[in-house]
Order: sequence, then structure tokens, then C-alpha cells
Amino acid sequence: MKKKYNKKELVFFRKLISKRREEIVDDIKHISDDTLKKSQKEASGDISGYTYHMADVATDTYDREFSLGLASSEGQFLYELDDAMKKTEDGTFGICESCKSLISKVRLKVVPHARLCVRCQQKKEKK
Repeated sequence: MKKKYNKKELVFFRKLISKRREEIVDDIKHISDDTLKKSQKEASGDISGYTYHMADVATDTYDREFSLGLASSEGQFLYELDDAMKKTEDGTFGICESCKSLISKVRLKVVPHARLCVRCQQKKEKK
């Protein structure tokens, strides 16, 4: 059984990770632009001089907090992708951190930042 991915395979995964990373950075930028750079009045679409209703303010606040939560999750995903990229460089990419076997290409194509093979991931989720 193979112990590591070859250079050609690693180049493929680096490109995949870079593409996903760009998508995440764009998502974070979009969320940031929509959430942080607009005033509450602009975000609600209300440009009149009328006072806000408490329910509208609460909804707008919830929407902003939800968007910031998404950006935070995306940031965590970005960290995972960066870590996977480092692993492609140090020779540990695609190796299960639990059983040390090779993670399948199919799994890595879907989850390029996977740290565990499917079997070990299932064991972890059962706990």
C-alpha cells in the first residue's frame, strides 16, 4: 500500500486547496462588505428619517451577528485549508492523523483539509 501521494497528485491538491481558499476569501470579503461597511440604517434599506421599530432593530442586529458568525466559520475553514497546504509541502498531506493510513483521493477531493480517513472520522463522530 502507498504511504504518500506523489508530486503530480500533490500539485493537483495544491491547486484544489488554492481554489477553495480563494473562494473562502471572496466569501469573507463579501460578508464583510455587506455587514461591517454599512450602517444599520443602510443595511435595513431604510433611508428615511423615521425612528426604527424595536423589532426591526432586533432583526437587523440578528442578521449582522449571523453574518459575522458565518465569517468566523469561514475563517476557521481558511485556517484548515492553510494547514492542509503546509502539509502538502512537508510531506504529511493525506495521511490520517489517527491511524497513519493514506486518506482516499475521493475524500480529499471533497474535503481537501481532511485530517482523518473516513473510518477514523466515523469513530470520532460516534464518540
